[in-house]
Amino acid sequence: MGSECKLCPVSCGADRTTQAGACGAAERVRVAKYGLHPYEEPCISYKNGSGTVFFSGCSLRCVFCQNHEISRAAVGEECDDERLIGIFRELEERGAENINLVTASHFAPQLLRVFAKYRPRIPVVYNTHSYERVEVLQALDKYIDVYLPDLKYFSPKVSLRYTGKANYFEYASRAVEFMAQREAEFDGEKMVRGCIVRHLILPLNVRDSEALIDWFAQKNFPAYFSLMSQYTPCGEIGDLPELQRRITRREYEKVLSHLLATGMERVFTQGYGSADEKFIPDFSEGKELF
Repeated sequence: MGSECKLCPVSCGADRTTQAGACGAAERVRVAKYGLHPYEEPCISYKNGSGTVFFSGCSLRCVFCQNHEISRAAVGEECDDERLIGIFRELEERGAENINLVTASHFAPQLLRVFAKYRPRIPVVYNTHSYERVEVLQALDKYIDVYLPDLKYFSPKVSLRYTGKANYFEYASRAVEFMAQREAEFDGEKMVRGCIVRHLILPLNVRDSEALIDWFAQKNFPAYFSLMSQYTPCGEIGDLPELQRRITRREYEKVLSHLLATGMERVFTQGYGSADEKFIPDFSEGKELF
């Protein structure tokens, strides 16, 4: 991180010891909430739920983010190393199937320091929007068991419209190529090592979804592909009329048919109608996540 932060592709150059970066994060780790998450892919949540740690701040900042409160770094508890280790241990004691780090890349130096002090006894999941520098992933790699990256946009025009960043796929494709090389290992039906690449279908963006699927299929990664249909309007979408509705059955079936036509076998799919506010975490103080 240093005095000129360049952890992510934004390369804002902030001195995070004195000010927040473009991600909204300063020097100390900020955790918005943590708990057992029952709604990840079945092999991630498994029986007891994924021990999810939601970090505040985000370098991508999609306008429709369902975690809008925390991606803007508006909520959360500042944590030193011992407090974060305590959170990991508490989740282990509660029976979490894994430690699931959600949007954590802007705290990579702090995580490296924490993992040097304490390695969880259960798998560590790295849950990311994929707007990442490969060098950061390489630094964290020996501590990560399962990668859970999003692959959000193919077209620079689409990513510019929804994030203000035209170079999303340029960086995300390289990041996903790195993560998706991880071979899967299972303990029964629970994934303990591997990679699941996620894609969320957006309204009026069928072609972008199809282009991403084609790119992924051509790579023949050992990773799994997870097609998600749970888009629910929220966030800062007042000037984006296409995002003010859920996807239609026709949009869903067209993208799903395209995925199945590729012949990929390592896939997860959400059924149409999976859009539900129950999938959106509750970051209100004193309430359970789900």
